[in-house]
Amino acid sequence: MTLEDLEKIVAARASASPDDSWTAKLLAKGPEKCAEKFGEEAVEAIIEAVRNDPEKLASEAADVLFHLLVMLRARGVTVAQVMAVLSARQTRSGLAEKAARPE
Repeated sequence: MTLEDLEKIVAARASASPDDSWTAKLLAKGPEKCAEKFGEEAVEAIIEAVRNDPEKLASEAADVLFHLLVMLRARGVTVAQVMAVLSARQTRSGLAEKAARPE
């Protein structure tokens, strides 16, 4: 599965009834709630990384990716846009790219 595949799944679930779909229900609560849920999942992934539990970390990372795409959808940002940013950053080292970012 690719991020683009997952993005299609999120889009399909977003058009369902909030009574039938967690994704639709979350999106109906607004972008702020989607961001909050993404943050919760990110913290859970961090906890499992610190605990050094690879199986649980993989599960939490899956939740992070899913909820990242829900959050992006809530704000109208596509995976293609994110990938374009990542692609543009490949022209220089990560240290040089980070140093060039505006503060």
